[in-house]
Amino acid sequence: MAFLEFRYFSKAIRTSVTVNVILPEVGKTEEGVGRVPWPYKTVWLLHGLNGNQNSWVENTSIERYARERGLAVVMPCADRSWYTDTAYGAKYFTFVSEELPVVCRSYFQGMSDKREDNLVIGLSMGGYGALKCALTHPERYGAVAALSGALDITRKGRPYSPEEWRGIFGFELKSALELENTRHDLFYLTRENRKNALPFPKTYLWCGTEDALIAVNRTYRDLLTELDIPHLYEESPGTHTWKYWDEKVVNALNYLLDE
Repeated sequence: MAFLEFRYFSKAIRTSVTVNVILPEVGKTEEGVGRVPWPYKTVWLLHGLNGNQNSWVENTSIERYARERGLAVVMPCADRSWYTDTAYGAKYFTFVSEELPVVCRSYFQGMSDKREDNLVIGLSMGGYGALKCALTHPERYGAVAALSGALDITRKGRPYSPEEWRGIFGFELKSALELENTRHDLFYLTRENRKNALPFPKTYLWCGTEDALIAVNRTYRDLLTELDIPHLYEESPGTHTWKYWDEKVVNALNYLLDE
């Protein structure tokens, strides 16, 4: 297994970016037997609001999980963008969902471009970003997981900074409620994809019962159930901390990879 700190100039964000990449060793597993398939599966792993490309490596055993499963893992930095093409011009959604896969596959040629070989997983803001990627481009991602996902961008009943929201979603925005039924609204995207018979990725959701985001996760679970969209939803005692995300990303990988 290799761990790379990869830098390049992003045209979408218009600046140099740093991306952490884990690559499997093709030809043998950790035990020295069997083979890591070529091309291999890739996990696009997204950080939360206060994180960066180092968050998953510093706070979880993601390197070991990737090695055990023969996975590539790509961990970009999206700052506080909500994985959105921002009003101020930095196109973070384009960066994560369009530019980065093309760039990575051009440098790391073992990465599969097949839908079934690409998983997008995120926590908190990254859970929103993961579902946004999978629902906007259902032809590109075969599986998605959101851990403690901040799934309601309209912020019903939750505080937010109006100035920050305007910088991200539109300078004329007066209320986060204006984002309802737009391309930024996961509930809207889910209903539209179902209505248009688009493929749904295999979906895993988890949230801690002591997490402030538990209500919106339950509401999104109920929507998936109402629309008869297959998914695995789990909740258990837990708060909004890495202690639980390190445990639950293993559950997500096992379910999404059918292990």
